[in-house]
Amino acid sequence: MTKYLSDIEIAQQAKMLPITDIAKEWGILDDELELYGKYKAKISLDIFDRLKDKPDGKLVLVTAINPTPAGEGKSTTTVGLGQALNKIGKKAVIALREPSLGPVFGVKGGAAGGGHAQVVPMEDINLHFTGDMHAITTTHNLLSAAIDNHIHQGNALNIDLNSIVWKRVLDMNDRSLREVIVALGAKSNGVARQDGFMITVASEVMAALCLSNSLMDLKERFGRMIVAYSTEGNAITAADLNVHGAMAMLMKDAIKPNIVQTLENTPALIHGGPFANIAHGCNTIMATKLGLKLGDYLVTEAGFGADLGAEKFLDIKCRYGNLKPAAVVIVATIRALKMHGGVAKADLGSENVGAVENGFVNLQKQVENVRKFGLPVMVSVNKFVNDTDAEVNKLMELCKAANVEVALNEVWANGGEGGAEMAQLLVDIIEKSESNFKPIYEVESTIEEKVNTIVKEIYGGDGVIFTARAKKEIKKLEELGLDKLPICMAKTQYSLSDNPALLGAPKGFKVTVKEVRVSAGAGFIVCLTGDIMTMPGLPKVPAAEKMDIDADGNIVGLF
Repeated sequence: MTKYLSDIEIAQQAKMLPITDIAKEWGILDDELELYGKYKAKISLDIFDRLKDKPDGKLVLVTAINPTPAGEGKSTTTVGLGQALNKIGKKAVIALREPSLGPVFGVKGGAAGGGHAQVVPMEDINLHFTGDMHAITTTHNLLSAAIDNHIHQGNALNIDLNSIVWKRVLDMNDRSLREVIVALGAKSNGVARQDGFMITVASEVMAALCLSNSLMDLKERFGRMIVAYSTEGNAITAADLNVHGAMAMLMKDAIKPNIVQTLENTPALIHGGPFANIAHGCNTIMATKLGLKLGDYLVTEAGFGADLGAEKFLDIKCRYGNLKPAAVVIVATIRALKMHGGVAKADLGSENVGAVENGFVNLQKQVENVRKFGLPVMVSVNKFVNDTDAEVNKLMELCKAANVEVALNEVWANGGEGGAEMAQLLVDIIEKSESNFKPIYEVESTIEEKVNTIVKEIYGGDGVIFTARAKKEIKKLEELGLDKLPICMAKTQYSLSDNPALLGAPKGFKVTVKEVRVSAGAGFIVCLTGDIMTMPGLPKVPAAEKMDIDADGNIVGLF
């Protein structure tokens, strides 16, 4: 039986170049590089002014069908596609999100691509990297401290203790912190109240960072963040507490994009990492825009399947960043298509061509969704070692019969070489097809109209049921003048519907919106359709138990 190296074993064998060499080759000046050791760096924001007149490259989004719990390899495909484009003579940069420490030590381990399509130094990227997560955590918690201090010092703003919506954050999976009581003990400790923690990537500070175009834009967004409501029902913001300037100060370095490299020395901008359900699940606009200046192609991804990640990328990120994608790559796997075709998770290892055919409806719907935005699209079949030739051939046939461009993707096993066919097809599509990109809805529409458009057009549902609570919250947002913002849907990633058990391309369903929140600083309205976990817990056997480090600093067990 073939023994495959683990991701960390492959990463540790990488022949990395000094990041100064990568930067120089891609036109970044020495003065614009702020080194964090030998292989990672931040890029000064001065570069944007120097490159402002340089034409942008082509923006490519990598998304996926509705995934299995194991994921379908979007990050691996993004990394591999960037390597492959460079392999066929194009100049490509990739942009990814930063991993969160919580999942690293929880179920899935690290997140920096996989196999021979990874970003390195993998250990650093998955652990503290350049400190962005810590800066976001501290910035968020400064605002938390300011709220409780304001109440303790007399509460001049009349903050209603039962209407505080700003929780604390920590970048770790710790279920015991979901609901807590703060300020117990002496009166000098403050006013006791119920509070809770979210994981750092769920913070609105993170979402605002990823949607900002400059440090001053970020400061303004911080000022707009709603932290509570007064006893009279007025919104209380960070600007009312006068700490948004200090918050921006804490983010002065975190706002600078990070640069590392892939196993094949392709530049990788890894910056920002918001949740893909209660936030929009994309890397920063600033890193994306920088990549468009540095390369002829910028390959990036969005969290979860195209119904969530791509929709938010196109309706939220592209709107705020004034971005226009050239094409979209949808990652599909045989195992996910078989699940959508009715195969149980335990039976995915057995050949089942019929299930691939039955599950194809999910891929077909996601292709249709992308085309509704006016974008050229292709399918990348991410091949796994257990996939049979008959299953792969059937999928290729189905794509061709449905007039969908498709290529085999073997970057996990073979790096850029394994994605050459995919990269060439993408280049051909971009050169022969015009992008007529347009968001799926207008922000000036009502909240109900925007949500209905997403559910009907993207999910394929019949409409939306708003609970009494959601209707009341919508009315409040209208009164505050905060209803003309993009929508960020929070729903299961496993189904086009809000029911994770409805696989394939279900019909005749309605989506229930239970709660409507505003992230006024980030700039979107969150519609919750299920039980969204903002502070995950550790499993019975956390990934952390398999991790270790020896006396020479060699790490084992990290992915």
